[in-house]
Amino acid sequence: MPLTLFPAVDIKHGRAVRLTQGKADAETVYDVDPVAAAQRFADEGTEWLHVVDLDAAFTGEPKNRHLIADIVQATGVKVQASGGIRTLEDLNASIGYGAQRVVIGTMALEDPSFVEAALDAHGERVAIGLDAEGHTLKARGWTSESGDLFEALATFTEMGVARFVFTDIRRDGMLSGPNVERLCEVADATTAQVTASGGVSSLADLETLARCHERVDAAIVGKALYAEAFTLTEALELVANR
Repeated sequence: MPLTLFPAVDIKHGRAVRLTQGKADAETVYDVDPVAAAQRFADEGTEWLHVVDLDAAFTGEPKNRHLIADIVQATGVKVQASGGIRTLEDLNASIGYGAQRVVIGTMALEDPSFVEAALDAHGERVAIGLDAEGHTLKARGWTSESGDLFEALATFTEMGVARFVFTDIRRDGMLSGPNVERLCEVADATTAQVTASGGVSSLADLETLARCHERVDAAIVGKALYAEAFTLTEALELVANR
């Protein structure tokens, strides 16, 4: 199967932004609203978008969740939503707004029983976000440490999680290439599918991800698209032929 691409639309204060290594004070604001950014990616042929409510990720307060509905209505593409999912009500709201899949990060690490409840409610529409610096997981907008990466992988795999979204924080927003070695270690440690996040800088990086591991079947691409390192059309053509 070809690698599935998820162009990222990260939202803070209602605007599309990109952070460097997840730091709230290291952002680039692009002169486009989130719906327009999503529409551009849809026009270029994407089937999925990765939409992040950064305000909710940092504060737990969902200020941008309504934009999921605007994006789905405007583009007709599938949305993977992330950021600030703290309760089942938050999860239900994101799906109610139209998210096809929701990524749970902080609450999964702080209260693993929440994952069991989420899986009971929504099954494979729930993914777990594991954001790590080395082997150390980070939560609450990457501001606090929250356990060991591989211990969490074992716990959530046993629960029946079908997909992990793995982010190497040191690579995120740096355009320095993905950490393929760690990504393969993550894929080896689970029977679930793995989405790669962080560091994609070139078409060559995508080609590497497309063949690195049978369970790595998707990649989130953000800053490289906004910085025009390549076009989404070029990326989609490349992965379709791999």
